[in-house]
Amino acid sequence: MEAIGKHRWAIADGYIPPGSTGAGRELQSHEAACILNTGNSDAHVAITIFFKDREPAGPYRVAVNARRTLHLRFNDLHDPEPVPRGTDYAVVLESDVPIVVQHTRLDSRQAELALLSTIAYGMD
Repeated sequence: MEAIGKHRWAIADGYIPPGSTGAGRELQSHEAACILNTGNSDAHVAITIFFKDREPAGPYRVAVNARRTLHLRFNDLHDPEPVPRGTDYAVVLESDVPIVVQHTRLDSRQAELALLSTIAYGMD
């Protein structure tokens, strides 16, 4: 299959809820970037996190194998530093090959779970 997508993506609304009501990873409040690589080459992605009142964090580096997808939880990013919980942020993802990025947030601070999902803003 031909590679589809863009090299640069932005997620303007980032926020990892600071708490969860559910037990286990599946009900943990989180933010995620779902990254799709339809091409024949592995994607090497650099992620930069932007904040309102401090310098950006990153780059965080991940790889998405050719013809594969990666559901990347921002909660799991720790190098160069953990992404803070309960803090507004924005994200820019830059890839060496075209990818597609979808943004998802699960907020399980209340028993009535809230799930948000949208396609990120793609540009080249």
